[in-house]
Amino acid sequence: MAIEIERKFLVEGDDYRRLAHSSDRIIQGYLCRQNGNSVRVRVRGERGYLTIKGPSLDAGLSRYEWEREIPKAEAEELLRLCRGACIDKRRYLVEWGGHTFEVDEFYGDNEGLVVAEIELRDKDEAFERPPFLGREVTGEARYYNSHLTRFPYKDW
Repeated sequence: MAIEIERKFLVEGDDYRRLAHSSDRIIQGYLCRQNGNSVRVRVRGERGYLTIKGPSLDAGLSRYEWEREIPKAEAEELLRLCRGACIDKRRYLVEWGGHTFEVDEFYGDNEGLVVAEIELRDKDEAFERPPFLGREVTGEARYYNSHLTRFPYKDW
């Protein structure tokens, strides 16, 4: 079983853009959401992915995650089955202090929301904070992508 350990932060300013070494457009939707579990389909650049996530543990710090790459065309077909709106965002990858920060800049109904995530090997692992990191929102469900499809940022 693969456990993902991740912390999430709001982003201040736009310095992450010039610090990023790459970025991709991501469209993702949810085939199923129930009891904290979710089945997600995603197109990221020229690749497709199918992901299953379990409920959040440790106050939102960790959760089970299974992900497999699938053909982009199949991912695009599965996106048509998703209930509700899809998430549209650009993900910037920023290397900082030996870690990779994934900064998501949202579009559409979530325009204006920018969050950064860092995956850790251990829940107590120390990391250096880049200057664009703002308030930590780890475990705050309203910042989960699956939540944003039903309760978009524009309505907060």
